[in-house]
Amino acid sequence: MRARPSLLYVTDLAYQARGRRYCDEDIHLSSRLRADFDIALCHPLDAVALMDGFDAVVVRNSGPVLHYQKEYDAFRDQAVARGTRVYNPLTGRADMKGKQYLLDLTEAGYPVIPTIDRPGDLGRLPETALYAAKPKAGADSIGLSFVSREELEGQDWGDILVQPRIDFRYEVSFYYVDDDCQYALHAPDPGRRWVLEPYEPTAADLAFARRFIDWNTIDHGIQRVDACRTQDGDLLLVELEDLNPYLSLDLVPDRTRDAFVTSMTTSLRRFLAAGPRT
Repeated sequence: MRARPSLLYVTDLAYQARGRRYCDEDIHLSSRLRADFDIALCHPLDAVALMDGFDAVVVRNSGPVLHYQKEYDAFRDQAVARGTRVYNPLTGRADMKGKQYLLDLTEAGYPVIPTIDRPGDLGRLPETALYAAKPKAGADSIGLSFVSREELEGQDWGDILVQPRIDFRYEVSFYYVDDDCQYALHAPDPGRRWVLEPYEPTAADLAFARRFIDWNTIDHGIQRVDACRTQDGDLLLVELEDLNPYLSLDLVPDRTRDAFVTSMTTSLRRFLAAGPRT
């Protein structure tokens, strides 16, 4: 490793995300990391061709991989074959591998929105007016639809997950570097997911989020725990983002943003010192 480590920062600056500007976040974050690392930005489709020239590949706002699944699979295969350091490490058990983890966590009894993938399991879900049907390989609400129980019983399930549509008070996200929560944000209006405000988590909130961080067993990296607050006051997991979670850094105070950059820099240095990890 060079005296000044080099990072290939993978991002799709042109990706149009609903309610978010990926490019602004990555321009800002990469410029801050440049104080400690030699850094170059590249599109996800260019990562395989360029990654051998860097000490590590940092995957950030690279967009839903379902838009380039074949190329993403090739990137993973080549990173493993070459012993490339990838941050987050490719050992993630959550969104990095699709939505199967929602089924696994439901089966294991974790506080997650109940999830099934077989029509014969409909009886395991609570009765509700509408159900959410989403592709197992989905992301960014792509392919999400809300259907009645009658529509579910008559449709071809294919490769989808089904959950009850939850009547929740609000959504809240917890942002982690390694196993430390950096900040939390919530969307007070259930109909406006990305209109976020700072949120002060309670000890119980942090204990909830930490269960999923511990379950995922990623030693180094950035994760986002998305949850909803039910009408009864409980938290239920919506998603565990461990591939390329958007961070909403523009919505936090300067001191929080500075602390996040410091934590990420420290995490990256520990990650590089730990040797090849894929």
